Amino acid sequence: MDLARRCFAELIGTMILVFIGCGSVIIMLMLAAGTTTSTSFDIGIGALGGMGDWFGISAAFGLAVATVIYALGTVSGAHINPAVSIALCSIRKFPVKDTIAYVIAQCIGAGIGAALLFFIIGPESLSVGGLGATAPFPGISIWQALLAEIVGTFILMLVIMGVAVDKKAPAGFAGLAIGAAVTAVIIATGNISGGSINPARSFGPDIMRLILSGSDALWTTYPIYVVGPIVGAVLAAFFYVFVAGKRE
Repeated sequence: MDLARRCFAELIGTMILVFIGCGSVIIMLMLAAGTTTSTSFDIGIGALGGMGDWFGISAAFGLAVATVIYALGTVSGAHINPAVSIALCSIRKFPVKDTIAYVIAQCIGAGIGAALLFFIIGPESLSVGGLGATAPFPGISIWQALLAEIVGTFILMLVIMGVAVDKKAPAGFAGLAIGAAVTAVIIATGNISGGSINPARSFGPDIMRLILSGSDALWTTYPIYVVGPIVGAVLAAFFYVFVAGKRE
């Protein structure tokens, strides 16, 4: 299929991911607004506090990823993540020209997804929900958040290599396995780095916050969510190639 159509599929797929995933973050923050928490680290509501909310948020992201993979995987491969495209390019599983086009499409789609959330939910999606943007949590340093993103994306990419890239992988399970990996990683890292593991997912809310409110996140915290996921994904791709050997 031609590159333009595949890029359009990546744009729509990433838009869906941001709309569903970041939408769940916004709604959780709006529901939690005004509630009393024991510490600034706990922003949640309900009996389980923040952990209960992170289960819901991680499930939203995981289900969104699985949905897009099954809907558009046969069209574009459903990368919907610049780190994945770049990692596949680094091991010569994806052309450089296509990688650049995919990353641009993914970032545009993420921006559209964040814009849709603002127009549908209203100003509180920005003022209270921050459009679902990612940032290190209170008490978490930039380096801790960066390491969390590296490790989290390493795990995600390792699963992708095993269930979607390896030609010996059983057919039909990629969406479930990758969605489950996304869910598990966000549960573990959400209250540390925000659990982005995807540069486009963080770019969408940050670019819209810059446009709508002049936020400086794109040049303060956003680099964490570019460097961390790309490093983690590339390391995982090379690690899998090393341990699996030639799998033709």
